[in-house]
Formats: sequence, structure tokens, C-alpha cells
Amino acid sequence: MLTAGSRKVVLFLPPYSGKLLGPPLGLLSLAGSLRAAGYIPQIIDGALDRDYMKTIAAHAHDSACLGVSLLTGPMILDAIEASKLFRKLRPNAPIIYGGWHPSLLTGETLREDFVDVVVRHQGEATLVEILRRIDAGQPLDLVPGCWFKKYGQIRMNADRPAIPLSSLPVPAYDLIDFDAYARSSGERKLPYATSTGCPYACNYCTDMVFYNRRFNAIDVDRVVMEITDLVKRYALSEVALVDSNFLVDVHRAVAIAEGFVRSRVRFRWTFQASTDLLCRMTDEEVERLAAGGVSHIGFGTESASPEVLELMNKRHQHIEDIREAVRKCSRAGIRVTLNLIFAYPGEEERHRRETLRTMGEIAARYDNVTFSPNLFTPYPGIPIWPELRARGLSEPTSLAEWADVDLGVDHLPWLGGRAFAQLRRGISYFLLANQVTKARRQSRSGIVRFLLALLRRPLHWRLQNYFFAWPWELSLAVPHKWLTVRRSLLTGQPLSHELSRSA
Repeated sequence: MLTAGSRKVVLFLPPYSGKLLGPPLGLLSLAGSLRAAGYIPQIIDGALDRDYMKTIAAHAHDSACLGVSLLTGPMILDAIEASKLFRKLRPNAPIIYGGWHPSLLTGETLREDFVDVVVRHQGEATLVEILRRIDAGQPLDLVPGCWFKKYGQIRMNADRPAIPLSSLPVPAYDLIDFDAYARSSGERKLPYATSTGCPYACNYCTDMVFYNRRFNAIDVDRVVMEITDLVKRYALSEVALVDSNFLVDVHRAVAIAEGFVRSRVRFRWTFQASTDLLCRMTDEEVERLAAGGVSHIGFGTESASPEVLELMNKRHQHIEDIREAVRKCSRAGIRVTLNLIFAYPGEEERHRRETLRTMGEIAARYDNVTFSPNLFTPYPGIPIWPELRARGLSEPTSLAEWADVDLGVDHLPWLGGRAFAQLRRGISYFLLANQVTKARRQSRSGIVRFLLALLRRPLHWRLQNYFFAWPWELSLAVPHKWLTVRRSLLTGQPLSHELSRSA
């Protein structure tokens, strides 16, 4: 039988690659609910605390359990290592997994001998009920929202209905050492969720599976009051809204921006959305977002080929909407990042050329746009998996194998050899051409503008003809990391200079 034996609950987020995104919002939300129920949460952020194994060991002896929040990708290996250490030091305390990956592949996660319980989807109320049951020596049967092991068998409870976000306790922001995050990232910023869920059903997206396409939003007044209070209390300069699609309710979004204006608390904030929703807004409404502090919007545009968008089940995305969204944001002084997905199953070279050409035209016209090209990543649970298997892609069968599925890792059997080399060079030339165009437009020197115009001609010719042999221009740009390939869709910040990391 699992025993708790303590009121302390260790919550662990394994480290992730790339820049520090800020305090772990999911763990802060869990901590708020745990504390309201009388537990003592101890948050360990592996992205900040690089000696996290030592920290876990220091807290293991008097902890009720270890809670691990997990995304698909390399952090899985760190989660496994930490779980095995905790089990060795505290053999009778339960190890509870939650987050995106365990929710999407619950049974597979529970097959690991170091995982006792999986909290599925929204976890605040479920985790509290699990711990109360364990404290009382009661079984976990019929606890909604979790699967668990009993006598070596996996027991599957029904999912817990989603709880309105406004009904949950406030996340435990006071547990965060904002100075430590500022020293590490160079800026005092915070991720914040005003809502979860997106109504669309894109075939490559796990959000539709995790949230079942249901929009769950905090009311406007609480959002404005809470964020402005956090900005003042912790001297924040930026808040990154991690909402799946912030503009699902356009009127609510504008009301939040107007609330920030009335508060007279000044800070930058960013979010991600779909272009069709922003296009429903008037120019004046977009300007109100900017007046309220919006500095950047990330759009999941993915492709400029209508055929590929159809394959993605992204029928709400129209090419003219992309242009119009960039125009509206440019007029309001808002930076945008357009996400691009290449090598989607069924995509052909002509589709890639179409995307690069169209996006190049947009970049040539507007200075406020940057791009984040990515390879298609086969995340667990996405609706397109039957087709992926038919195309020869092997699905990982264990927790550790999923650690290798990550942005920038090329395992796609239909992308290799010449096709991959062409794609990688095409993206590099696309980014270089856009960078040269911007530099020419911004330069005050006539000679510099003339020289950049000369350089731009062969770059455009290469893109128009999709000819990338003898890439002498890239031999100068790539080694010096002058090109940023992947960017954060939330903030537009550079993440990587490489398109792919071969495994």
C-alpha cells in the first residue's frame, strides 16, 4: 500500500533545452491547490536548479510523494533518473506523473515500475484528492482524473470534468525566487494562462486531445487584477500568456487590454493565436491591444500551401488572413512570428516552394515579421498517427523512447537525402534573403543599400528556382550563426540556429 507520511509534496519539472522560459506555471498552479488543502509544496525547477538531483535527495526523506510534470522529449530521461533516485531514497512514497505526455500515453507511462499514479489532464483537484485518499489509507478506486496500479494491474478511472479556471486557487507565485530567474534569463518575466483550450482540430496538434477543444477562461476582471498585481509586486517587465489561442474570444481579449490601460500599470505582454481570429478584429481593436502593452504575437500559420493546410485539417487558415494579420499588427506596432511546419506527410517540394515564396513576399513588405521554421514532429496522441504508421514511421513503445521525439529531431522516413538537404538549404536562403531585405531597408548608407541589393538578387533567384547547389552565401552566414532558425512562438526570441539535430 502506498503511504504518504508527510505533508510536504515535492513537485519536479525536469530541465528542458533552450532558453529559460520563466517559472513553471503548471507547478505553481498545483502548489496553490495543494497549499489550500493543507499540504506544503516544494517546487524544484530543473531548468533553473541544475543541481536538481541533490535538491530532490535533500527533500525526499520527509516528502509525501514526488510529483513529476512531463512533456514529450528529452526531459523524459531526466524525469526517469530523478524518479529512480526518489524511489531508492523513499521506497514507500508514491511517485505521481502528470502533464501532457503522461495524459496522452497514460497506460504506457504506468508500465514503468517507478510510476505509481498518473494524473490525467487538469490536475489540481485530482492530486489533492489522491493525497487525501493516501493519507486516510483509502484506495484510489473511483478517484476521477487518475489511473493507478493495484496489485500490479493498471486501474483506469474516469476522467474528471474540467474545472473552471476561475474556481481554482491562485497559483503560488510567492514560492518563486524571481531574482534567481532574472539572473538566469536576464529579464523579470512570468508565464501566465488566462485560458486553456482551442476550438480547432488540427491533425498535428496535441492541444485538441488534451483539452478536448473546450475553451476554459478566467474572467476578465480577475485576469487584469491578478496580472497587474504580479507586475507591481515582482517588478515584472514582461508577461507571456501561454494560452493555446488567446483570441478565441476577441471581445474578452480587447477587454483585458483595456483593463491594463485603465490600471496604468505598464508592461509588455505576448501571446499566440490564429490569424483568422485576429482578422475578425478591426484595425482599431488591434491598436487597443498594442496600447494595452502587447508587443508580440505568435501565429501558427504552418504553411502557405492550401493543399497542405487541407491535409493538416487547418481549413480556418487562409493565405490572405496571414497577410492581413501581419498588416494589422504592423500598423499597430506589434511584432509577429509566423510558425512554419515543413515535411508534413503528403507535402511535396512544390508545396515548400509555394510556402517560401509567399512568406518571402510578406517579409519583403513588412518589417515586423519573423519566422520560425520547424520540421513536422510526431507527438503522441495526434489524430494523424494511423497515416504516419502507414508511411513507415515507427511509434515509440516506452517512456524512454519518447525522449527522442522533439522539435529539431529528424526521424521522418519520407524526409532524407537530397530532399532534406534541399529543404534545409532552402530555409536558410529564405531566412538570409529576409535578413538582407530588412538590413537594406534599415540602412542609412546608400553604398550599403546598393551592395545589399546586389546580394539580394542571387538569393531571390535561388529561391525562385529552388536551386541551392554551391551555397557560398551560406558558407559565410551559417558558421557565424547569423541566421536564427527556430524562435519562441510566445515571445519571438531566438531558440536555435539549427533546423535539425540528427539522432
